[in-house]
Amino acid sequence: MDIWRPVLVVVLSSVLASFTDWLFMGVLFHDRYLAYPEVWREGRDNPRKIIWSQLIGSVACVGFVGLCLFGRPVLRDYLREGFLVWVAATLPMLAQNGVWMKLHPLVLTSHAAGWLVRFLITAVVAGFFLH
Repeated sequence: MDIWRPVLVVVLSSVLASFTDWLFMGVLFHDRYLAYPEVWREGRDNPRKIIWSQLIGSVACVGFVGLCLFGRPVLRDYLREGFLVWVAATLPMLAQNGVWMKLHPLVLTSHAAGWLVRFLITAVVAGFFLH
């Protein structure tokens, strides 16, 4: 397999996930972010911070595509791996953040859903292009 297919999967899934990030982490329960305004840094609408945040999210896509390259190229397996990565890493991290940080439970829930969707999008795009 050439190097361009995994790169295409990362770029495409990152772009698609940026829209779901906007929905789950920006629009959904937007008013709940203001429940604890002292938690958030200034300049939430700063484009530079948004770009950095999306680049960090792309690292998750890179890691997940790496996992897909070592497995069987079957969409069902990719979807299962995406769910298991979410359960093994993202969900516990967000739950711990909820224990130690003043974050509204709906904000944590929407972030968890957004990360699950990011992994599932990457799984679907990988299933399509990595065969």
